[in-house]
Amino acid sequence: MQENNIISLSGGKDSTAMLLMMLERNEPIHSVVFFDTGWEFPEMLEHIDKLEKHTGIKLVKLKPLKTFDYLLAQHSFIPRNKKFKTGKGYGWPSMSRRWCTDRKVTTIEKYHKTQSNFTPCIGFAADEAKRVPISSKKKWPARYPLIEYDISEAEALQYCYNKGFDWGGLYELFGRVSCFCCPFQRIGELRNLRKYKPELWQRMLKMDKSIQVNRGFKGYKTVQDLDGKFAEEERQLKLW
Repeated sequence: MQENNIISLSGGKDSTAMLLMMLERNEPIHSVVFFDTGWEFPEMLEHIDKLEKHTGIKLVKLKPLKTFDYLLAQHSFIPRNKKFKTGKGYGWPSMSRRWCTDRKVTTIEKYHKTQSNFTPCIGFAADEAKRVPISSKKKWPARYPLIEYDISEAEALQYCYNKGFDWGGLYELFGRVSCFCCPFQRIGELRNLRKYKPELWQRMLKMDKSIQVNRGFKGYKTVQDLDGKFAEEERQLKLW
């Protein structure tokens, strides 16, 4: 049994269940690492505090060197695509520009480099086994405890509910509860964000306006365009 399990905690159902189940099994844990993007749901930060108190483990809380708001709209860089004359702000993440994930992984790996003889633990559920890399060049082979325990995503969520963790109802509205402004959310989840979390939606609109070269958000030119789509849907529903 490894003596230096380092838990990568996103705060979602899977990584939360992984941590709690490892503790139940008396697996030795070296540390629990949480990366705060600055774009977390308020309920997620409350969940992290609650989890810290419940487990008695002081989490290692990491942050990016530059805020994600800064990287989104102000960070200067040399654009790879020559049609963009300015590299001012990365803009919204996309499948080809996952700069947010890159910052998260890089920061966590910097923490790993300060440790020795450890095993990173990642919360992929049993029905996400296909996400596990077939081969890896990383120095630190990872563990996937939920896959080892044969725990599905649905089972992980119910387990957390049974333990008293409900994220303030986030999973009743969203499939993803990481960054509130994540473009990888489904359209229905973004619709729910606008309807049930208007203060966060307004923050997204403000963020969108701050981007100098806006390369789009989830298939739309701007978040303003998406807002207009949702407003028109509501207008049509009222007519019916």
